[in-house]
Amino acid sequence: MRIKHLATLVAAAIVTSSFQLPALAQDMAAEDATPALTQAQARTADRLIDAALEDDLAWDILESLTTEVGPRLGGSPAEARARDWGAAKLKALGFKNVRIETFEMPYWERVSETAEIVAPYTQQLKVTALGNSVATPEGGVTAEVVRFRTLPELQDAPLEGFEGKIIFVDEVMTRTQDGSGYGWAVAKRSGAANEAARRGAVAALIRSAGTSAVRTPHTGMMRYAEDVTPVPIAALSNPDADMLVRVMKRADAPVKVKVDLSVMTKTEVQSGNVIGEIPGKTDDIILVGGHLDSWDLGTGAVDDGAGVAITTAAAKLVGDLRGKPTRTIRVIMWGSEEVGLLGAQAYAAAHADELDRHVLASESDFGAGKVWQFRTGFAEDALPKAEVYQKALRRLGVGPGSNDASGGPDVGPLRMSGVPVFSLYQDGSDYFDLHHTMEDTLDKVDLESLRQNVAAWAAAIYIASELEGDYRAKTETP
Repeated sequence: MRIKHLATLVAAAIVTSSFQLPALAQDMAAEDATPALTQAQARTADRLIDAALEDDLAWDILESLTTEVGPRLGGSPAEARARDWGAAKLKALGFKNVRIETFEMPYWERVSETAEIVAPYTQQLKVTALGNSVATPEGGVTAEVVRFRTLPELQDAPLEGFEGKIIFVDEVMTRTQDGSGYGWAVAKRSGAANEAARRGAVAALIRSAGTSAVRTPHTGMMRYAEDVTPVPIAALSNPDADMLVRVMKRADAPVKVKVDLSVMTKTEVQSGNVIGEIPGKTDDIILVGGHLDSWDLGTGAVDDGAGVAITTAAAKLVGDLRGKPTRTIRVIMWGSEEVGLLGAQAYAAAHADELDRHVLASESDFGAGKVWQFRTGFAEDALPKAEVYQKALRRLGVGPGSNDASGGPDVGPLRMSGVPVFSLYQDGSDYFDLHHTMEDTLDKVDLESLRQNVAAWAAAIYIASELEGDYRAKTETP
């Protein structure tokens, strides 16, 4: 009976298995279709991380740029020196096809900037002109200040009653890890100037779109609307904005401020993008980089010398591996980002006929704080690939993020043209203490954090080069 029973069980098992085989085969096929690195590739990604955590190349690049060139205002002679520096640096590091792709642009430069409370008390104020601001009349303007707590409050104000006044928008920016407070805070740059102009004001002041608690005003680009006569605009440091508010609360008479801004403009100057490559086995392109220009107040270490250094050093580590990468790795140092993403637009236009070969693109442009999250901008059917990156980066303390990555400001025109992107989100808790101020200098960069960035970028670049498959939406053949 036992033998008979056993035989029955075996027969049943065989029959049952025969019915399960198709499902099992499907499961195995699905498992095989799941994106993954080979064991050798996974070990290589891990070795790249190990190497980057001991590597000082990014620091050397950043020290060289900030020391030998310094501030690099878009379109300036200093930015031209930076382009020559960038091309020489890429060639010295062994990158191929190094070139500078130039473009023309309008130019703006600050000459001098002062402000002071002249009545009923006297106080010097720390200000900086916003990029593209017009100058005040010679000798400056002196007028009564009218305060608005937010930009919407100004936008809702009557169009009459502010003629000859100075409009002051006192909107505070919120400190966040991911910098999300900046998007709405920065709207007051152009908004305050345009709303002040519509109301007949003679100038506009804003509380800096930054989080610094020291007397370092925060500059940045603004644009005038076509329907206004431009008025000069400057940003007050946060402590000086506080001072102005206190004076206005204590004063029994109108508070008057004198603002004196001098600027220089040119209709056309030259800027450019610096490009170098690690040629791959295919002509598919992985595009990474940072923007080479900076504002003129600091030395552009955090914004965005760090991004240039991180992506260059990471790509160099991948390029030093034995054999060619599968896909070509293109490093770009974008020009004139700060004054309107001009290098980004020029690159997208110049390379429009090869954008379909851009497999992935990303920019490092948020300082040098440690990377804490990996976000994607992949097609939905390519999202399983994100897990490959997340697995490799987890040892660095980098967690998974959403599929709403921007890729970085200069990647915007590429993303809008359909190029998939990714973002390595950095801890930006103190980024806006430094960004666009005189405090943006090399001493603010932490070496260990810089190394961790390079490690994350090296692994991501390597995986992007070697992981099979596309990141775009699959198109159905009719």
